[in-house]
Order: sequence, then structure tokens, then C-alpha cells
Amino acid sequence: MPKSKQQKKSPNAKQASSETKDSQDDSVSQLLDTTIAAINLTKDLVPIALAKGILGTVASILIVAQSVIKNRSDFEAIVDMCETIREILERTTKDATAIDLRGNLGHALSQLNKSVNRIYSEAASKKEQGFWRRVFFVSNDRDRITGWEKDLDRVLLLFNSEAITGIAIRVGQLALGLESNVIKYDSPVPPPRPSMFYGRQDLVAELTDLVVNDEHIALIGPGGMGKSSLAKAILNEPHVTKKFGDRRFFVTYDGLDPLSITFETFMTHFAAALGIELAGADPKRQISSFLRSASALVVLDNAETFEEADASSALSEIPPAIADIADIPGVILILTSRSRRNAPNVPWITKDIPPLDSSSAGEAFFRIYRPASRSNAEEEEITNLLKELEFHPLSINLLANAAQQNSWSPAMLLETWKDQHSVVLDHGKGKLQSLSVTMQLSLNSPTVQKLGEDVRRILAVIAFLPQGLNGKLASGLLPSLPQVSTICNVLCMQSLVYRQENFIKMLSPIRHFVQDSLPKPDSTSLREIRAFYYCTVQWSAARNSHADIIISDHLNIEHVVAFYLAHIPDGAAEETYRTCSQFLKRLQSHLPRPTTLAPAIFNIVENFSTCTLKADCLWWLSWLYFTLSQHTERMKPLKAAEALYLTAGKHDDAADCVTTCADVHRCQGRFLQSQQVVEAFQRSDSWKHLRNSTQAKAWYFLDSARMYTFTASADELYLNSMEDHVWGLGSKIRHWQAKIYYGGDIVQANSHLEDLVLQCADTGRISARTDALLGLAEIAFCDGRLPEAMDILHKITMFEGQSSHDVLWHTVEKAVVASKQGNHDLAREFIRQCFEPFQAFALRSARTFIHAYHASGSIELTAGEYDRAESHFTTTIEGCDIQSDLNYKALSIRGLGEIAFSRSDFALAAQRFAETLALCTEMGVPPRNLYSCVPFDALPERFKGWTLFLDGLLPLPNVI
Repeated sequence: MPKSKQQKKSPNAKQASSETKDSQDDSVSQLLDTTIAAINLTKDLVPIALAKGILGTVASILIVAQSVIKNRSDFEAIVDMCETIREILERTTKDATAIDLRGNLGHALSQLNKSVNRIYSEAASKKEQGFWRRVFFVSNDRDRITGWEKDLDRVLLLFNSEAITGIAIRVGQLALGLESNVIKYDSPVPPPRPSMFYGRQDLVAELTDLVVNDEHIALIGPGGMGKSSLAKAILNEPHVTKKFGDRRFFVTYDGLDPLSITFETFMTHFAAALGIELAGADPKRQISSFLRSASALVVLDNAETFEEADASSALSEIPPAIADIADIPGVILILTSRSRRNAPNVPWITKDIPPLDSSSAGEAFFRIYRPASRSNAEEEEITNLLKELEFHPLSINLLANAAQQNSWSPAMLLETWKDQHSVVLDHGKGKLQSLSVTMQLSLNSPTVQKLGEDVRRILAVIAFLPQGLNGKLASGLLPSLPQVSTICNVLCMQSLVYRQENFIKMLSPIRHFVQDSLPKPDSTSLREIRAFYYCTVQWSAARNSHADIIISDHLNIEHVVAFYLAHIPDGAAEETYRTCSQFLKRLQSHLPRPTTLAPAIFNIVENFSTCTLKADCLWWLSWLYFTLSQHTERMKPLKAAEALYLTAGKHDDAADCVTTCADVHRCQGRFLQSQQVVEAFQRSDSWKHLRNSTQAKAWYFLDSARMYTFTASADELYLNSMEDHVWGLGSKIRHWQAKIYYGGDIVQANSHLEDLVLQCADTGRISARTDALLGLAEIAFCDGRLPEAMDILHKITMFEGQSSHDVLWHTVEKAVVASKQGNHDLAREFIRQCFEPFQAFALRSARTFIHAYHASGSIELTAGEYDRAESHFTTTIEGCDIQSDLNYKALSIRGLGEIAFSRSDFALAAQRFAETLALCTEMGVPPRNLYSCVPFDALPERFKGWTLFLDGLLPLPNVI
């Protein structure tokens, strides 16, 4: 309370104040005792010597304070910070390894050690000079304590960001640093050592030694030889766990179709196994950045899936990507494959995986097969039988399970095998014919035989579907096979298939054997599967049971659609193309993810009857890319769809493609390019064929670009779409917003926007009402009426039916208003609220993330926290590079320029501003109007470096 408003003190006030001060000092004394004791206890528990030293220094600081400070209450904040250091070190070093100390954690500990040593040295020296008693007694010298508080606060923030986060996941997870003191990540758990693993001890030791000595290994062998099990065993060896810690990753490509796998699919599986989620373009860069943060061991399992799929041109990108990842220092690859066509330019040490030795094969076999009794002669004959199997691990497993499940005696087992008259490993044609005899033996067991030929029909179906057969839907998918559930149960008993959640699946070697050796799925089964899944797609518009099937069986449906796109049945072309479009639409709504359908869609043969249908597929493919924030990839299907619609005479549909392309360019800050796309279409012959509403839409998007390029006056903008019944209301709102951006009459604009808000309320159009209110908020913000701006933005975020994206976007703007009000803590809290749900829809919120992180940089810059601001702007730029966003990249680089200017680094400031100027030219935005259309993104006027640069008045750098 200001002195002028304080009540007159009583005569006893001074005495009461003194007593209160003494009480506070006693409380801090007790806090000092408790904190020092806790720090010393933690020092004995932490496993890292550097952390022990830091804690010892921190305790020494407090001991010095305890011995000499008179006004101890002034020291309370530093005591609290020392306790925070203790808690952080206890958490972050609990499970730390030597590997961690070579990465971000080690760097963070070093920085923290320097800071606490500096504070201790200064404190100790002042104690020797008798200065401490004076410093902590004289209130005017309280600034020295405050300086130490700021130093500790800064290093704690640095420790959190350096120790816990790395550049690989900054774009997706650095934001979490705003919501807690320590960022936490849930690393994927490596698969355990296989329980059924015999006879590989020497091989495991040999390969482990290679891995520990930084060699890349390719494990080669036929299917079922135990390559995957061997890789899992290596992952769990003590020397490996010691070297790589929890950065041991297992990437499996089992279950993917080599004919349809793409580079995007390859990278998505890779990222998922690392525990990161891709957002936008350049997945290799994101994965590589993550792996650079510390040493890592990565297993690429079932690599033949992408090595043998050379039919797709996209796969030419996979081998170079593997080679680039292998070149990252500290990253070691283990590859398992049936193929020797491993990625070139990687110094693989290739190891052919041998079969089991006789003793281990017998141990593995009798671990599963346990007859009531067996004679020595029978045991010897079984050993010979295993030798005839060439000690192939999977074949042994299958044969042992067949004998056990059918309760065969050793004699019956030998007799059944003898009737086959061939060996398993016959080295014939096909990927996995070495399993043929074992498969036939299992299929010929009495339990399987009595079920008839339907067994092979179901095996063919399970092998055909990449996810396997959904057990809950089996009767609906295959109504002509009433015994489907019974047969699946028997196949599980014979270890020919296994259950995973609701699905009946096959091991990869068995699936390939079925595909190569048994008849393909019969036409009846395929027709029934197609009918079921097509019907599901058509009826899944709302989130109902059909939509649940889209989510559960999405890979199967995708595979069936792709299959029939390549093999159009007679009379079913239109049904197939429409199902493809609808499936992409449902995928976008219910389970947005990358799709393998793109090549099949682009390969649809074009003729007059298919032009529109193919264009519809491409149109919905582009919207799936939009949902995934893959704006660059979106352009290709949009342009292809536009050409097909024009061929079919669908001019309005073609115009929709054009305006969508223009909007993509606008969202990326390519305003000049956006403008040119629409203007070119207006000059085409198609323009005169468009409906009035479609022309109005084109004008709307053209003016949305021209508004940023300042190539038209504010009076001209949005006039051509203002009277349209669809685009008119939005155009009127944007027209008056443009008036504000161009320096028009604020009072007049405010009045018109208030009227438009009422019109929006009458029509129930939430999006238009949001835009109108946003215009009013911008007017209030620019006019200095900050509480009013905050109230309007809060009203926007509370609208019922508002999308999550819009709520977060406008919450960021609330943070900007709070910052301008000087309430930086509230601003940070708003930003933290934005990042809480980020993980739930990261793919769909890349642009919101960039918006929020740029705002964070501006908030910290305004607060004078230059280090934090620099970190946030840098992260924003990285996100912009991934999303090809020029606008926020320009704004962020300008922010870095202002930081350099504030630090008097005029050479760096000039460099940053020159980069910003170049981006303005590329965007088509006049440099002095960089912020005109984005008032909430503008920096306070006190940051003048950019203006001085444009005026040619930026100070010259000092030359020594």
C-alpha cells in the first residue's frame, strides 16, 4: 500500500513490527536448518559425483548465510531456491547413467555447478571482508541478494530446458517446460529378452561386443531363424543397457505390405518406436534431431518389408535416410532381414544367422513338447527329426506345438513326419518355402483336418489382411464360413496364428508361406470382406459403431480399398472410387494418420467416366494432408484434382481446388503466390462458367492475400464478395478488419463490427461471430483498452461449439494482452494452458503451436528475459522450417534481431533484420507493414531495431 494511503500507526506499531521481524527471522532459521539437513541427505543418495559436488556447494552457501546473516528473512527466497535445486537433482539424477552425462543432462549440471560456485565464492569472500553483516543488515543493499536470486532463477530455468529436453523433440515437447519445473518424457520400453531363447550365448556375446564398439550389424537369414529374438536378446545385454540406457529402440516393420509401403510409412513407424510424433514435413530431420541428443541403439526389424518393395519410386528415399541416420555420431543400427539388399553406404557387419545346435534345438523342442514318456531310442529319433528340420527355430516351435496340442506320442509324431517324405528346408522358390513341410504337418493334424478346406480359406484371409482378422467381426466379414470362430481357435492351438487384442494374426514367416504356397483368398471371401468394409465406410459419418470399426480395422479397410483400386471388379468401379473418397474423409474425421492409398489413387486410369471420381479421391486426400498439417504434400493432389475437374467440365470443383491452394499459400505466408494463383484462374476460360457464389469465394481468398501485400486499397478489399449469400457476411467483417489494418477510422470500424456481431448472433454462425469479435478485440488492443480486449477474447474462447484449435489460438492472444498489461506471469499461464492438450492433437495443431511459441518469445522479450525469448524464437523458426511457414519465421527472426540489438550486437542485429527483409520480399509483404495485419503479433514500440534498420539508422558495429 502506498505511504500516502497508510493509516496512522499507533505508538506500539514499531515494537509490533520488530517482534514480527524477529518471528520471521526465527522461521527462516528453522527453514535453513531443515534445508541444510535435507541437502546433505540427498547428497549421500544421488549417484553422480558432479551432483554431489553441487549439493555440497549449495549447503555451504546456506551454512555461511546461517552463521552471519542478521536479517534472515531477506534470504528466504534463496533458501527456497536451494531446496528446489535439491529436488531437481534428486529427480533428474535418480536413474541417470554415464550416457546421460554426455548429453544435455551433463551440460546442464555443468552450468548449474558454475553458478552455485560463483555465488559461494562471492559469499565466502564477502564474509572474510566482514561485508556480509553489513549487506544483510542494510536494507539499501538488498539488491545484492536480489541479484543472487535472479542468477539462481536463471540457471534453474536453463537447467530444466538443457537437462530434460533436446532439439529433436523441441517442436513437439519443449512447451511442456512451461507447465512444470522438470520436463518428463515417457520413453518407449524396449522389448524384453525372449523367454524361449536357446543356444545363442556365444553369438549374443560376439554381436554385443560389436555393438558396444560402435559397429552397425545386419542380421541375415530365412524367416523364422530367430533374427528378431536375437536382436531383442542383444538389446537386453548388461553391456548394452549400460552403454545406451533407456535409448534402446525396436522398430518393427512386420505386418506392412511391401507393395504399398511408402517413405512416409517407413518414417512414421520409425518415429512411433522412438516415442515421438511427427508433425509436418521432413520427418527424417525430426528423427535425426532426436537421435543426435544422445547415444542410441536402434533395431530395424523385418527390413525386407521395405528392402524388397522397390516398385514404389518413394522407396528410393529410404536407403539414403538409413545411411544418414547411421552417420549420426553415437547412433548404432541393428538390421534384421531375409534379404541381403541392405541400405548401401552403411558399413554393415553382415552376420548370417546359423541354425541352432543340436543340443539347443532339443532343449527348445522339449520345452514345448512334453510327452508322458519317451525312450532313448525315440529321443534319438526325434533328435534326427530336428536335424532333418535343419534345427530351424520356428519350424521346431511349430512342430513341437503341433505334437503337444494333438497329444501325439513320440511314435505318432515320428510316423506323421515320416509320411511327409521331404525336408522342411528345401530351398525352393518363394520367400519362405522352407516352412512348407512343417506347415503341412500342422495342417494335416487330426484336429485341423476334421475342419475341412475352410481352414485354408481362413488362413488365406488372415494372411491377406495386414491387421489379421478381427475376431469380433469375423462372422460378419465371412458369413459363408459359419465355423470361422472354431477354426481360428484351432489355428491358435496349433501356433499357426495368435491373438492380439481382438485380432487373429500370423507371424510374418507363416503369413509369407501362406501367401506363396496356399491358394489366394477365394472370390467369395473377398467379395464378402469388400461388402462388409464398404458398407461400414458408407455408414460411418457419425461417431457410431461403424466409425468404431473404421478406427479398429483402418489398416485392413485401407488394404482392401487399395487392392480393389488395382483390381477393379466388373461393375464396381464407381462403388470402389466412392468408397475410397469416403474412407479418406472418415480417416480425416475419426483417425487422422498418413495413408498408403496415395500411390493407388494417382495410378487410377483416367478416362471420362473416372475423371470426377479420381478427382474426388484426390480432393479428400488433400484434406487428410491438411488435418495432418502436411501443407506442402497437400498441393500435389489439389493440383491433380483441379486438372481432372477441368477435364470433366466441373469448373466449380476446379475453382475450389484453386482457392484451397491459394489458402495453403496464405497460411504459409506466401501471400504474393496466393494472390497470383487466384488471379491466374480469373483470367482462364473457366471463370465465366462459375456460379456467382464460387466467384465470390475466389474473390474472398484473393482479397485475403491482397490484404497482406497491400496491392489494393482498404476500400476495394472484399467488395466483390460482400453481397454473396454465403461469403457476404464474412467479407463484410474482413472488410472492416482491413480498414483497421490500413489505418482507417477506428470508431467507424468499431461501430460496423458491433452491428455485424449482432447479425452473426441472429444467423447462428459461430465462425463469423468469432471473426467479428476478434476485430473488436484488435481495435481495443490497438487503442490501449486492454481490459476490454481481454474480455472480448475470453468471450470468444467460451463459445459453445468452438473448435479446440480456435480456443487455443485465441488463448494465445489473451496471453499477449496480459503481457502488454505487464502481467507476464499470467501471460505465461495462458501459454501453459495452450500446451497442456498439445500432445492429444499434435499433428493437427502444428500451426497453433508455432503461433503459441512465437507469442512466448514475444512475451519473454517484453519481460526482459532475453535468453528465454531467444530459445522460444529459435524453436518457432525450426517449426516454421518444417511447416514451410514464412510469416512466423520472419516475425521470429525479427525478434532475434531485437534481442541482438538490445545486447548491442549490432552486426548480428543487422544480419537478422536483413534475413527478415528477404522474407518480406518472398512473402510479398511491404517491410513496414510486416505487423499491420497481425496486431497481436506486434512487438512493443520500444523495440526499435527493425525500424532503425529500415531507416538506415542502425548503429554500425564496433570495429576493434
